[in-house]
Amino acid sequence: MTQHASTQTRPAGTRGGKCFDSAQAALDGLIEDGMTLAVGGFGLCGIPESLIAALRDTGKKNLTVASNNAGVDGFGLGLLLESRQISKMLSSYVGENKEFERQYLSGELELEFCPQGTLAERLRAGGAGIAAFFTKTGYGTKIAEGKEVREFDGEHYVMERGLPVDVALVKAQVADKAGNLRFNKTARNFNPLAAMAGRICVAEVEEIVETGALAPDDIHLPGIFVHRIVHNPTPEKRIEKRTLREGN
Repeated sequence: MTQHASTQTRPAGTRGGKCFDSAQAALDGLIEDGMTLAVGGFGLCGIPESLIAALRDTGKKNLTVASNNAGVDGFGLGLLLESRQISKMLSSYVGENKEFERQYLSGELELEFCPQGTLAERLRAGGAGIAAFFTKTGYGTKIAEGKEVREFDGEHYVMERGLPVDVALVKAQVADKAGNLRFNKTARNFNPLAAMAGRICVAEVEEIVETGALAPDDIHLPGIFVHRIVHNPTPEKRIEKRTLREGN
């Protein structure tokens, strides 16, 4: 991983504190070639869509991205695959993106498959300062190849490394100006874990309120994990697969 830019240097577009006027401003000075990023979301649910577009616009390449999946063709992380800015993905599911499949099968894209729960725990461990942990998941499969295996109480476990990243991009419904976040239902998914793993975390939110407006028990992620906030009140929120019930 590369060293990130200092958060003490405030680029143009800063509203003050952690709030920025645009996704481009929120990423200014943070992204470099060869960085490792974690991106929240599950399918197209809870993805930081304006930050992903701004990441594409940086033109930075050779990026490693940890995300549950890679969006779809033409949207979400699919944009970064089309622009050839991602050189490696750490994912648990890749089934909705034809360009992802094409690049992987042609050898253009490196892929590290990671079981979904293991990926979530690797991100959480990375944010918690846990270097590695053992899990039963993947034992006896290709997932375990080349990894340390130990036996505990008669069961075999695979060692997985924690996954700290240079920059995390996440999506929340509400933030206060201190960076405390509240997520909307299942859009919570990988977002808190990605935020924890990032040395720098940038949050895209639909609403910004004054510090103190969120009740303490209503905060899903403390602001200590969030360094920059950008307001996107009208996200597109595409539906990944539209399923309709036939009329009676």
